[in-house]
Amino acid sequence: MAETTPLLLEKIDIPMATFTNAIDTPQGRKPQAIAHRGYKAAYPENTMGAFRGAVEVGAHAIETDIHLSKDGVVVLSHDATLKRCFGIDRNIVDCDWGYLETLRTLKEPQERMPRLKDLLEYLAKPGLGEIWVLLDIKLDNDDDVFRLMSATLEEAKPSKAWNQRILLGIWHEKHLPFCTEFLHGFPIAYIGFSILYARQFLKVPKVNFNMLQKIMVGPFGSAFLRDIKKARRSIFLWTVNEESWMKWSIRKEVDGVITDDPKKFLEVCDSYQGEEVHFPFSAWIVIFLMNIAALVAGFIVRWRFSYKIKDATAAKRIGSLGLRAPE
Repeated sequence: MAETTPLLLEKIDIPMATFTNAIDTPQGRKPQAIAHRGYKAAYPENTMGAFRGAVEVGAHAIETDIHLSKDGVVVLSHDATLKRCFGIDRNIVDCDWGYLETLRTLKEPQERMPRLKDLLEYLAKPGLGEIWVLLDIKLDNDDDVFRLMSATLEEAKPSKAWNQRILLGIWHEKHLPFCTEFLHGFPIAYIGFSILYARQFLKVPKVNFNMLQKIMVGPFGSAFLRDIKKARRSIFLWTVNEESWMKWSIRKEVDGVITDDPKKFLEVCDSYQGEEVHFPFSAWIVIFLMNIAALVAGFIVRWRFSYKIKDATAAKRIGSLGLRAPE
């Protein structure tokens, strides 16, 4: 299927996620501070320390990543392996939770890998009802992840319904029917780095967008940003750590900025008065190289994950939900 072919998914019932919109502040309307893997700049990423730290500095939301253990526990880790964060050369999916919970991060202060359940139980505490979560569901996950996520959400009882606090982040259309079947009533955001592919999701009602920030710089990004706003969808940018790019993102009036340092971003929001932001020539070289890298990565994704839904089970589910699979 060509990258510019529109999605042919019909009758998808996705709710509007008003909790993800930019917020009004004394300094004007500003993007929400979304803590990338928690407060990654100060704590080991995707740990309870990072999540608590993000809340303590005033982050509006937490971005985190979903994987499954061998025995079906939904855990929070960006990588599919334990090597980078825990120093163990094993895949998470090959390890039982009983083993995973004994590990500690290489980065100080050493912390363990949390489950989705641990994060939900923390956010269900009094006073944290306005904190929301963007879940990054990786491409290699299948329907088991969505089914087990649903079961985990049933176990944790919040003061405010989870579908008003959790945004499902997907990288590919193949996950849309799983969202609808197992997590019906939860809002969805497309995550990606290809504007051409992302534009297809404008055809799917109420899907929001979480885009690589450098890809949104320039005329193609500006046009896409205008179309997103015209369609009344939320738009977030990842991962924004430099002060100049934080200001650029605020000036573009996006809904949320995903950053390793939510404290710094909130300080920039307080001090920035809307003045024009200028970048050196070297920054434009980086943007050009990142666009080339994104183009190459897009071809790799197309090679590894077909744009056609070939799995018979997934196709059957699509039909039962009143959807039509891409041809």
